[in-house]
Amino acid sequence: MTEPAHEPVADVRHHIGFSWIWLLPLCALGLVAYLFYGLAEEHGPTISITFESADGLVAQQTQVRYKAVTLGVVEGIELSDDLSHVVAKVRMSQQAKKLLNEKTRFWVARPRFTGGLSGLQTGLETLVSGAYVAMDPGPTGSPSRTSFTGLEKPPSMRRDQPGSVYFLRAKSIGGIGEGAPLYYRDVNVGEVLSYELSEKEVQLRVFVQAPYDQQVTSETRFWNSSGVSIDTGADGLHIEVQSIKSLLAGGIAFRNPPHSGKLAKVASETTFQLYPSESQAEIGFYTRTLPYVSYFLSSVRGLAKGSEVHMFGKPLGTVTDVALVRDPRPDHGGHLAVRVAYVLQPERALREADQAALEGDGMRALLRDNLRVVLRTSSLLTGQKELSLEYVPGARPMSQTQEGDAWVLPSETDDLQDIGSTLAQIANKLNRIPFEEMGENANNILASVQQATASPKLTHALASLDNTLQEAGALARQARTDLGPALARLPSISEKLEKAVDGANQALGQGGYGSDSSVQRQLERTMSQVADAARSIRLLADYLNRHPEALVSGRRENEP
Repeated sequence: MTEPAHEPVADVRHHIGFSWIWLLPLCALGLVAYLFYGLAEEHGPTISITFESADGLVAQQTQVRYKAVTLGVVEGIELSDDLSHVVAKVRMSQQAKKLLNEKTRFWVARPRFTGGLSGLQTGLETLVSGAYVAMDPGPTGSPSRTSFTGLEKPPSMRRDQPGSVYFLRAKSIGGIGEGAPLYYRDVNVGEVLSYELSEKEVQLRVFVQAPYDQQVTSETRFWNSSGVSIDTGADGLHIEVQSIKSLLAGGIAFRNPPHSGKLAKVASETTFQLYPSESQAEIGFYTRTLPYVSYFLSSVRGLAKGSEVHMFGKPLGTVTDVALVRDPRPDHGGHLAVRVAYVLQPERALREADQAALEGDGMRALLRDNLRVVLRTSSLLTGQKELSLEYVPGARPMSQTQEGDAWVLPSETDDLQDIGSTLAQIANKLNRIPFEEMGENANNILASVQQATASPKLTHALASLDNTLQEAGALARQARTDLGPALARLPSISEKLEKAVDGANQALGQGGYGSDSSVQRQLERTMSQVADAARSIRLLADYLNRHPEALVSGRRENEP
């Protein structure tokens, strides 16, 4: 009997260990976890910002920046429930999480042209890359927040720009607008934040950056430096432009008086006066200001508020007011006159020891020496004028009066005005001369002379007169040698002269001369003299016939 065959037995071995095939899904899972972790770390909280409009905002494109660093992206834009504004949903980065608190401010940075160049404060990159949401984080430690109300205009005071805020009062602001620059020694140190209009004035709120705000003291003066300043005074043509930005958007400058020294900084939000120009602001730079008044009875065109007052060419003061009023001086009868008020500042030109000469007894002594206020033309091109204190020789004495605290100084007219009035008087006299009538009379006289000289009777009379005068000359020569024949010819010569004169008078009467003719009057005087000579010759002849011895002994005293 055969043995049964044995069935094979499987040898099962259990493998315990890690298979490399599982590394692939594990790596994929780890990569996904890392990406989720990185995404969670990169994207911080989602916040909402309310704006008046979505101008410049684009979902999934508009970024949130702080100091040119991107901290978030606008994910969506939707209208509010009442349709009055828009709400932007912004996904912020984890880095920005600690910057989000109740003091944080947001605004849309885009080019704005409403205030000149002030709308380009954020840079020209917005013109190329588009608008973005700018961020100004609040101070550390403030309560966190995820809902904000965006600003419509960029704030001027920011966390990274410390400084001080001040108020300026002015009657008008000219071309100054929000964002207009502030200058100190030609350096841009701040800008205009805003302005408010009241019934009497305009109040501006300005910001001065640190450390330049330390220069704002109690004696600081602010003035409007907008546009172009053109001065055509005695120093020639002077054009001054603060900057291109101030030319377009306006600007304000400030500085301290030269003698102020080191003064303490004033508190923030102090109010100052805004002057229209630097020349008017300089009035407050000097501690001693002496008010004076002068009245003018001639044109003051070219003289305005802010015009300079000189003494011997040195600036000494400034005009503060020009007005047309009734002259209150007792010797002027209340006529209308121009009242010019001005202040003298001795510190501008005089040494400390000589400053008293412009007030009190010193000024009285100067007035006794004929010191007067003269209105001078400083520029013939523009007609600009100024006041000049100078001595006027022969000036009539003037009584000294006073209006409140201001002395009334006597005035004199400008030399150019006197020349102009004299020329006007000469022109008026020349206009009254009848040139046309004189020309017609001259033409009539020439025509009469031509007609008279062409008359045959006048020619014959003049020829006869010439012959008679020749005979008289021959008689005189003969008298030197033989007096007898000469005496015998005297009666005939006298008769010929009288006939020649009568003939000339008849010829002139027929020549067309009027009774007012100057030529006729001259010829009549000549003929009268010739007639007198003829009568004298006849009388001489008669006398010598009766008394021939008179040639030797002379005429007796009792004879006629």
